Amino acid sequence: MFKKPMGLLGIFLIVVGIGYFVGAGVAYSKVQGGYGSLQAFSEAQNVELSYNDDGQLVDRGEVEGAQAILTLLKDDWDFPVVGSDLDPNDPLVNTATEYMYQMATISHHVLDGVQSVTLTAEDLTGDDGTVATEFDCNGEMVPVPDPFPAEGVTCDFNVDGRYWTGFDRSVPVEAAARDQAWSGTAHALVAELGVGAATHSTLQLALGVAALLAGLGVVCTVMGVAFLWDTRRKERTTTGERSGADALSETPSVEDLTGEPSHA
Repeated sequence: MFKKPMGLLGIFLIVVGIGYFVGAGVAYSKVQGGYGSLQAFSEAQNVELSYNDDGQLVDRGEVEGAQAILTLLKDDWDFPVVGSDLDPNDPLVNTATEYMYQMATISHHVLDGVQSVTLTAEDLTGDDGTVATEFDCNGEMVPVPDPFPAEGVTCDFNVDGRYWTGFDRSVPVEAAARDQAWSGTAHALVAELGVGAATHSTLQLALGVAALLAGLGVVCTVMGVAFLWDTRRKERTTTGERSGADALSETPSVEDLTGEPSHA
């Protein structure tokens, strides 16, 4: 059986299948290690999403706030939200959807926030050394008091959906508001949450690869066994036919039994 091409192919496929199973086992163990590490990291940070008594996602106690964040995440960022990841029984942030939701929460409050900007005389002094008589606050020109107040002039600036690159730094109020709105803390939190989301997505991809390897292992092993079974079946059939032919050739003829030639 092992000398026939189909039999050798069957053995080869079984060996390949075992290799796929080994690869799937290694990949799965790495994935589980990654999930365990991510879970431990999430527990150490202890960041949880908020739900009300009805199991609805809320932001600062309001369902409408959470819906606005989900709208930003789904429509503006085009992120495929997995509803099952938003589980009120497991509020710990440890899945890609939860990480991205938390990132959207921070961004939402920055984008819809108001920054109280205080400008000094130096901020409004031009290249010619003179202090401006008015300044731009939310698109409106506000007169500068004379004499200039010691505490400076203020503007409650509406971020109005501006990301880091959406501010006009030639406008003193916007230049100051950008650093206040998109602070180093906001950038760091967004970056950290992005890493968590990417890590979880990568682990899911790796789990899919492990499943694919296991599936290929099953296919190769089944095909190998099928080839060996078919080869063995054919060998038995061939052996049976040869045995029948040999038995027929050894049957005594009429001449052998009677001593007279047969007249057919």
